[in-house]
Amino acid sequence: MYSKDVDALLIELSDDAISYAEDEGRVILHYSNNEKLVLIEILDFKQFIAEDIIAELISTS
Repeated sequence: MYSKDVDALLIELSDDAISYAEDEGRVILHYSNNEKLVLIEILDFKQFIAEDIIAELISTS
């Protein structure tokens, strides 16, 4: 899901509860208690991808 308000893309990989996160710069990786990757957050997303693709993401959400 793309959040236009904060310019972030959230990619949910699991419904598991988030236990902790690791900050990798503009990417934040959220993990469960058993170290399963639950959520990927890409901050400042417009710097990673073309405007036309962002427009498509917004129109389909």
